[in-house]
Amino acid sequence: MSAQPTGYLCLVLHCHLPYVRHPEHDRFLEENWLYEAISDTYIPLLRVMNGLVRDGVDFRLTTTLSPPLISMLRDPLLISRYERHINRLIELAAKEVHRTAYQPEYHRLATMYLERFLQTRNAFTNEYGHDLVGAFGRLQDLGKLEIITCGATHGFLPLLNVVPSAVRAQLRTAVAHYEETFGRPPHGIWLPECGYFPGLDEVLRDVGIQFFFTESHGLLYAEPRPRYGVHAPVFCPTGVAAFARDLESSKQVWSAEEGYPGDPAYRDYYRDIGWDLDYEYIKPYIQPDGKRGSTGIKYCRISGKTDQKQVYDRDWAMQRAADHAGNFLFNRERQVEWLRPTMDRPPIVVAPYDAELFGHWWFEGPEWIDFLFRKLHFDQQTVKPITPAEYLERHEINQVCTPCGSSWGHKGYHEVWLNGGNDWIYRHLHTAARRMEELTHRFSKADGLTQRALAQAGRELLLAQSSDWAFIMKTGTMVEYAVKRTKDHIARFTRIYEQLLAGRVDAGWLKDIEEKDNIFPSLDHRNFS
Repeated sequence: MSAQPTGYLCLVLHCHLPYVRHPEHDRFLEENWLYEAISDTYIPLLRVMNGLVRDGVDFRLTTTLSPPLISMLRDPLLISRYERHINRLIELAAKEVHRTAYQPEYHRLATMYLERFLQTRNAFTNEYGHDLVGAFGRLQDLGKLEIITCGATHGFLPLLNVVPSAVRAQLRTAVAHYEETFGRPPHGIWLPECGYFPGLDEVLRDVGIQFFFTESHGLLYAEPRPRYGVHAPVFCPTGVAAFARDLESSKQVWSAEEGYPGDPAYRDYYRDIGWDLDYEYIKPYIQPDGKRGSTGIKYCRISGKTDQKQVYDRDWAMQRAADHAGNFLFNRERQVEWLRPTMDRPPIVVAPYDAELFGHWWFEGPEWIDFLFRKLHFDQQTVKPITPAEYLERHEINQVCTPCGSSWGHKGYHEVWLNGGNDWIYRHLHTAARRMEELTHRFSKADGLTQRALAQAGRELLLAQSSDWAFIMKTGTMVEYAVKRTKDHIARFTRIYEQLLAGRVDAGWLKDIEEKDNIFPSLDHRNFS
């Protein structure tokens, strides 16, 4: 990246899933969230990036790897269960190749899925040695990928700040976990749900974070108003930089109505053979309780709101992905050419997305990213990809502003995580956070069993604070599970708290929940002080 371009593109993918691990069950439905993301999103993204490196394509991508996701990707139990999952898909795809032998359009797709699943298994087992985190880390070491952290368990910080130690614990734990994983501190953070409140940057500075991302209006309504809007970062009064989402680029990709993923050439996410085929045939490959569900094998393209779906044409879909990558780049070129004369530096277009959009929801998304970076590299010189850390190295002087409170949830503030369906959780989270602070002071010199109990109390509190549970309660999907997880973690925390105060910790019970809720094995309970 030599000559200064007209503008920069900062593509950011947020890789996060809630911590779901149930050793007490042989198969557990919600663990599929991880397995599907590995097959559909993480391995395809790794293959795209490694292909770009192999072909000498200079690119820059920024990704979160949240602490819960890293922990699950490195958990031996979940690794073995993922291998079982992909083997089951290979078995089903092989049956589909046989079943569709006299249906050419479907047979072609069944063969594609079989080859895809075999390649995925080979990548997971042989290319990456069961270690996807290490595979991402190697790309960071090459200078192509910037991995940033998140809250320890994706707690929604503006609503946890009623007890400030809860915010500090989320961030201290996340930074320590990142350092343990990658051998260096993180430069930046994806604030969970992009949730910011004035003063948060002080905590970010104290834990060593250099930059974060906020929703567009977090900067547009900053005090004072930023001269360049969302197209240059600002420094908070503490010196921590804030980058804001560019709405125009986001809408092109993310919007259900206007975005690329709704194109009729692309694969239909919702139509799956798990719902369509004979029950006895598909039963071994659907949910453990025998209920129908998605398998990942989908034969239809998006054909509008009708049951009469058209068959998916992979070649057409790939052509559309290339077209859409070209269109996205064309629009970014025009955008930065329009902005550049009004600025004293090249504008930066920050385009953040949930990573699972690419591959899981939008099947062709990883290929779209591949086409985009190749076009950026070979077809023009106007826009160059960049990471936030690189931008700050090039542009050390920035306007000082205080961003306003914001999130990237519906309507831009906090109502997704605080509404009539989930507001009951916060009195319990706040009480538990105050009690955890009390425990850290009361047992400041703890060791042995007491120290183990304090650490486990911290794990249970962090897991209860995950914003995913409040989000699920709001959206109405898997609500029973989200409610149960919240109540279970609070109940376990409370039991530990009462046992510690009584001076009688049940060692057998503690060992059992340490094995179930085993995130952050090196957790320092002093993070909560």
